[in-house]
Amino acid sequence: MVPVLSGRYRGDGATEASLRRSPKARLEEAIGLAAAIDLDIVSSGIVTVSNPRPGTLFGSGKVEELGAIVKAEEAELVVVDHPLTPIQQRNLEKALQCKVLDRTGLILEIFGARASTAEGTLQVELAHLKWQKSRLVRSWTHLERQRGGLGFIGGPGETQIEADRRLIQERIMRLERDLEQVTRTRDLHRQKRKKVPQPVVALVGYTNAGKSTLFNRLTQSDVFAKDLLFATLDPTLRRVTLPHGSDIILSDTVGFISDLPTHLIAAFRATLEEVTEANLILHVRDISHEDTDAQAADVAATLDILGLDEDRDARLVEVWNKVDLLPEEQRQTLVGANRAGTGPVAVSAVSGEGVDDLLTRIEDRLSEGSHVYRVSVPLEDGERLAWLYRHTDVLKRQDGEAGIRVQVRVGERRKDEFSDRYRGAFVEVDGDTDDTIS
Repeated sequence: MVPVLSGRYRGDGATEASLRRSPKARLEEAIGLAAAIDLDIVSSGIVTVSNPRPGTLFGSGKVEELGAIVKAEEAELVVVDHPLTPIQQRNLEKALQCKVLDRTGLILEIFGARASTAEGTLQVELAHLKWQKSRLVRSWTHLERQRGGLGFIGGPGETQIEADRRLIQERIMRLERDLEQVTRTRDLHRQKRKKVPQPVVALVGYTNAGKSTLFNRLTQSDVFAKDLLFATLDPTLRRVTLPHGSDIILSDTVGFISDLPTHLIAAFRATLEEVTEANLILHVRDISHEDTDAQAADVAATLDILGLDEDRDARLVEVWNKVDLLPEEQRQTLVGANRAGTGPVAVSAVSGEGVDDLLTRIEDRLSEGSHVYRVSVPLEDGERLAWLYRHTDVLKRQDGEAGIRVQVRVGERRKDEFSDRYRGAFVEVDGDTDDTIS
């Protein structure tokens, strides 16, 4: 049984994101995080701390009040939705006589429960060990261990805290080496994908924005999707066919959240590189959420940490999800704006409304900078025709006795290869003039 608290104060440690959100929304998110790992919540509340105490965060009166709740409810765990220093965590555990977790610790617990692949397990363990290393405080030095000295020279030897810190650091180094191999393997896979025509489109967004539900809608698959925070942890890739027949690779990724620790982002860098290398990024927002703007700012901040601050706008499309939860008039206005082809794309991953518009937008954005040609292919040259279908977007086809006339759209990446393969062939460039590629 878990009392869940949403700690919030206006001191130097308060983040801009936390101040943008309403206390009620912060508390609901904290409860959602606890529920994500099936904790039984017996009490929750909002604590406004005007003068944070370095030893306990809360004042002595509030600590006594929390202790009474813990005793009355026989609680085993208290969750504080705010970063706690190691000293604060230790003192609160001593005062409340139960385990205490801060926001980072709770997120790590969720990640540990969600990881289902070897890679995900490695990333979670690395993040957890880096966090745990910072929790080793000097209160443990009474657990001093003796070891033999040299001759008459004796000494206390290695304290328990030093031994624990050394063992954790050794394990961290091993995990980092293993993840370096994961990074190299992912890089090889990306290099292979670059040799085929399918561009990669990555879904990003705040946790529980509906990314996995939208992923399932677009790919006709059954990736785990539930109304839970961090329902998706391990990345998933599937092929999707666009309206004109070309294929893309769609990638579903772990959701972002406010105040996500930097070391946690670093641990998942191998996974998140799928986002940094994507041709197009779909930022999925829960447009029905009261804090949707603050959530979008948190996602933008995380993308900046990943190094996407420079060309993010050129590769990003905003997708406003869950329009089915909006009032009818507002929903109709947003979905109707999809036809304009600019601005956010309004969709409902549950009902499928607006999904066709989203696929069209993806195709339009990926085709920017591409070139349109008309190519005449002899009837007997099946290989040349097959190459066009594999590596270009075939927009139109007309079969005749003299041959097959095809209108294709060639991306910038395939332009040189197309020119080499069809050197000397008569084509019509951009539908205006006949020209010979030379």
